[in-house]
Amino acid sequence: MPEHEPSAPSADPSPHEGIDPEVRDAVVDKPTWRRDAAVFLSGQTVSLFGSMLVQYAIMWHLTLVTKSGSVMALASLFGFLPQAVVSIFGGVWADRLDRKKLIIAADSAIAVTTLALALLMLSGRDELWLIYAALAIRSIGAGIQMPAVSALLPQIVPTEKLMRVNGINGTIQSTMMLLAPAAAAAVYASASIEAVFFVDVATAVIGIALLASLRVPRLVRQLVDGAPVGYFDDLVGGVRYVVTHPFVRWLLVLFGVVFVLTVAPSYLTPLMVVRTFGEEVWKLTVNELAFSIGMILGGALLATWGGLKNRITMIVGATFAFGGLSIALGLSTNMWVFFGFMFLVGLAVPFFSTTSMTVLQETVEPERQGRVFGFVGIVMAVAMPLGMVIFGPLADVFSVELLLVAAGILTFVVVTAAIAMPAGRRAMAAAHARSQSRA
Repeated sequence: MPEHEPSAPSADPSPHEGIDPEVRDAVVDKPTWRRDAAVFLSGQTVSLFGSMLVQYAIMWHLTLVTKSGSVMALASLFGFLPQAVVSIFGGVWADRLDRKKLIIAADSAIAVTTLALALLMLSGRDELWLIYAALAIRSIGAGIQMPAVSALLPQIVPTEKLMRVNGINGTIQSTMMLLAPAAAAAVYASASIEAVFFVDVATAVIGIALLASLRVPRLVRQLVDGAPVGYFDDLVGGVRYVVTHPFVRWLLVLFGVVFVLTVAPSYLTPLMVVRTFGEEVWKLTVNELAFSIGMILGGALLATWGGLKNRITMIVGATFAFGGLSIALGLSTNMWVFFGFMFLVGLAVPFFSTTSMTVLQETVEPERQGRVFGFVGIVMAVAMPLGMVIFGPLADVFSVELLLVAAGILTFVVVTAAIAMPAGRRAMAAAHARSQSRA
């Protein structure tokens, strides 16, 4: 929970003295958390919708105009690599600066860049380097924004409500993944890519306005020898914290393993559908819908239920589920059975990703969360492309089915080793103790 400035001592006992800490967090310290969370999530949803429209529109535009795999590879590089590099610095900024203002600044920079690209393309400038530059700036903005967004939520939401709110947020994001492609296609087909860019600018303005109206409690940073901690000290301190904190290090490694062995191979499932079940577009559509609908329902279930009190059990269970479902996908010979397993993969995703984010928000001190989530951003931006570098070429040599089975077996082996390690055992023990304290 964020620290507040100390108040002058009072001779009278506090009217809230003796209140359960969780009740105090929700009722006393954050009495407007429901409204604040609704405003925050609404602004982020509107902004995310516009960003996803641009993501799909640029991908389709480059595909249709160039029909070049090299161009698509470069677009992916410019879209992911800057975020990976900037995230560690963005995490430090999120811990040193006003997180709300930082998010607004990043959103504004992205919107201005998108507007400039739209105006340049309307004037006839459609060189690829302009699109690459815009993708890079948007990626830098995401590297700054992501740690601040993840660290800001615990400032306005009580700790015991984080799982439900993160579940709602995950459901919203999954719904956007379902709706954004259709909306982008409608705007792109009926107007132009510039029109998509203008929609993104408009949604960014709405999102910024909603966030600006939100009052966020100010974090009080610790002083060292009476002086503020320097930027470089914060950067080194964040790296040292992640490297030396057994649980955070363990969870980030597990996060990376899942992205390499589960997320990357899942991107090959459309290739398996085409090779094994046929090239009809509707089959590829059903494959994506099954996964997206599963994610939506999984997020909704977490938002309604709140999950197990032992968060680590959920994370480990979801990871084992990924391994089993990957093997099941590879062994599927019936198309509809395959789609059913894709639905279950989507259903399991929030139980891993949402729970992982929540347990970090509950575990890491508020003044360090920006830097920790900066490392999460690095893992996300690096692990998936790394997995594709490994599995993509292999898919041209071996069948996708064999790769999915191998990835599932490797997942079982790695996760079993992870929970057998001392850090894994300590994480499980700490989670059990935390769940007992919540009971």
